[in-house]
Amino acid sequence: MKSDVSLDYQFTSSIEQVWNALTDSDTLAKWIWDNDFKPVVGHKFQFRTEPNEWWDGIVDSEVLEVDEPHKLSYTWLSAGESTTVTWTLKEGSDGTVHLHFDQTGFSEATKAQPGAIEGATFAWTQMGEQLEKVLAEL
Repeated sequence: MKSDVSLDYQFTSSIEQVWNALTDSDTLAKWIWDNDFKPVVGHKFQFRTEPNEWWDGIVDSEVLEVDEPHKLSYTWLSAGESTTVTWTLKEGSDGTVHLHFDQTGFSEATKAQPGAIEGATFAWTQMGEQLEKVLAEL
């Protein structure tokens, strides 16, 4: 399935530090939102943020795949839309960590809505910038 949102990030942090930022609940809260995440296949969890007039601020999720420290995947169910988020980590020969992000499964109705995919791309780009700041503090 072609990704609806696909982004690449590069970090000078170790692959273990990047993995920890993706899988530690407290660290995730610093760059995504409050959550009760655990890196255990089948674990159901939520991301929670301030609601607004269009959205209740809750993302329901379930862990689908954990391949430490190379791949993490979970569902992302929000505002009636169910997608899959996948993070893939690779360590470059220069020690740089390449983090690839995919979000797949947006409905055709959402894809047809002007600005919807661009909005998701913008949001994940912002979160990636926050992740970079969190990693710099480690």
